[in-house]
Amino acid sequence: MKTFNILSIGLLLSLVSCTQVPGGKGDSAIEQKIEALLSKMTLEEKLGQMNQISSYGNIEDMSGLIKKGEVGSILNEVDPVRVNALQRVAVEESRLGIPVLMARDVIHGFKTIFPIPLGQAASFNPQVAEEGARVAAIEASAAGIRWTFAPMIDVARDPRWGRIAEGCGEDTYLTSVMGAAMVKGFQSDSLSDPTAVAACPKHFVGYGAAEGGRDYNSTFIPERRLRNVYLPPFEAAAKAGAATFMTSFNDNDGVPSTGNTFILKDVLRKEWGFDGLVVTDWASASEMMSHGFAADPKEVAMKAVNAGVDMEMVSYTFVRELPALLKEGKVKEAAIDEAVRNILRIKFRLGLFDNPYVDEKRMEVLYAPSHLEAAKRAAVESAILLKNAEGILPLSASVKSVAVVGPMASAPYDQLGTWVFDGDKTKTVTPLTAIRELVGDRVQVIYEPGLAYSRDKDQSGVAKAATAAARADVILAFVGEEAILSGEAHCLADLNLQGAQRELIAALAKTGKPVVTVVMAGRPLTIGEEVERSAAVLYAFHPGTMGGPALADLLWGKAVPSGKTPVTFPKMVGQIPVYYAHNNTGRPATRNEVLLNDIPLEAGQTSLGCTSFYMDAGFDPLYPFGYGLSYTTFEYSNVKLSSSTLKKDDVLTVTFDLENTGSYEGTEVAQLYVRDKVGSVTRPVKELKRFTRVTLRPGEKKTVTFELPISELAFWNIDRVKTVEPGDFLLWVAPDSQSGEEMAFEVIG
Repeated sequence: MKTFNILSIGLLLSLVSCTQVPGGKGDSAIEQKIEALLSKMTLEEKLGQMNQISSYGNIEDMSGLIKKGEVGSILNEVDPVRVNALQRVAVEESRLGIPVLMARDVIHGFKTIFPIPLGQAASFNPQVAEEGARVAAIEASAAGIRWTFAPMIDVARDPRWGRIAEGCGEDTYLTSVMGAAMVKGFQSDSLSDPTAVAACPKHFVGYGAAEGGRDYNSTFIPERRLRNVYLPPFEAAAKAGAATFMTSFNDNDGVPSTGNTFILKDVLRKEWGFDGLVVTDWASASEMMSHGFAADPKEVAMKAVNAGVDMEMVSYTFVRELPALLKEGKVKEAAIDEAVRNILRIKFRLGLFDNPYVDEKRMEVLYAPSHLEAAKRAAVESAILLKNAEGILPLSASVKSVAVVGPMASAPYDQLGTWVFDGDKTKTVTPLTAIRELVGDRVQVIYEPGLAYSRDKDQSGVAKAATAAARADVILAFVGEEAILSGEAHCLADLNLQGAQRELIAALAKTGKPVVTVVMAGRPLTIGEEVERSAAVLYAFHPGTMGGPALADLLWGKAVPSGKTPVTFPKMVGQIPVYYAHNNTGRPATRNEVLLNDIPLEAGQTSLGCTSFYMDAGFDPLYPFGYGLSYTTFEYSNVKLSSSTLKKDDVLTVTFDLENTGSYEGTEVAQLYVRDKVGSVTRPVKELKRFTRVTLRPGEKKTVTFELPISELAFWNIDRVKTVEPGDFLLWVAPDSQSGEEMAFEVIG
């Protein structure tokens, strides 16, 4: 895959604001059609458009509802024959012939499964995200799906939260860039393209900040932090032309998102000019009763519609309660009409009125060779090399035997990761299979799993695995998490390897043979002990269908690792939340503090240093954001700024030399961080502002350029105004968020 153009990444978020949405609200032809159709609709037909149901077995019952105009969208129907049958009823037998919008969760692939989104984010390559979404859309649309509930662009800084797997990690900028790329991939150049699928950025908004990392939990995000950290990825998605948005489950500061007028009307509609469809999450409307925000279904419908929700997913309060609310004047007919306009607008943009049916012969695109190749490239670029003592990787020609051990070596279902409704595990290529295919007769492959699955606590096979592994030159230990351990409602308080996997690694280490640990998981795990016992560690957030061949290529050097951590890896759970873009505090850690085991007896109360750190964990994480090794080495030098003094409308140009100082061709993800030293409110110690992938041959040196408009240093200040405040700034060009030489510049007037 060719290197993504630096300026394309750098300017992506500013350019998407200029994106022309095909069939935009300024498209008078579509607007006239909407008004003409709306004028003919009964109240029941309008409410039907606002009603989304989940498919069930009895097609006759669903057809009856559709014929009466009581359904606007159907979830989870993936048989193109049934899709066409239901659509035929809508178009040919209902009074107004309004097509039904078919929807499905297609998070990181339909049939061909790409790495989970957190893994895609580890590539720091928006082309990976766009290509993954494009393949997913091509395959899903072949089954009749024209709407999916992705990308998930919740900024998430707590790996206990299972849904961190679905997003792009902890950073606002990285999430914004990758999310916008996914929107483009799903929707193609035009929504009317039969292979386009309407994107639905979720969960709007703040869901990733759930207290305690526990799903569906409350959040408390003040408006300034909401605007500076959590809203920007959604604004980028809106500017990229996202057709729809989904409200989140959480309440923030006591207000559930599904009933939050501020985010749905003031921000999304008025500030950003969004004219698409807003849908609830699954039953999140009726769940406002559980929140204690609505007393009954009638109040649910009133608050959700008045807040700006257009379509209700499966909880049916709109169709049941809105007629009475309308009579009572608690909901205005204008609000219902506006919701229906937004729904019809998306159906027109998708071309459903002109081309409602799916070509049932298109299913041949599933698992196309080009799709599998793209999935493999994504898995290669997503893998992160965390440790490589004495250059054990890539495995050399002198290695004549390897032991393949661990519960994830041959786990075709779990390798796919969370949120895979339609992937076929029989199509998955596991590491064990790929290794055998790659090495053939040249290397003896000794397979002894030791544990049956990741949570397996039965250690009867551990000794057997260690004995078998002792016969090999190198041990390849595949550990991690089953797919079910991450994703929605799959949160953990303990992030250590589950089951007896720690004991397995310990037993393998005792053989004296080098252990290469490969982790496949849906989140960062606390693997410090395993890292110590391993000669090398390769981390692959669940890598999907082609994860096996990608990992085999990486282990034997047919590919070189280039992934970077999209989220901070904690040493232990007690450090959470731990993320790089934190505020400094009044007493920042110096990294010279006295730690627990070094405290002298009867030490004085203030003798340890009164700074912000943990006595048992220190201050630093296990691995910082943006970290990842290669089989080669890179040297940064000659960093230059176009000016040390700039105005608010200037563009700062940063140039530097990047040289491959090792013996392998490799790709480095160069990163640009900035700090606003003094603000009207405290600012993070570092913020990612640019990144790019640079591929270099051994000994090759390139001059790399980042362009950063000073306008992108704006933040929501003490007066809740988004502005660039004059003052002193620091800048780093670095391979990760903890490295790089500090440089300074000033913004004036």
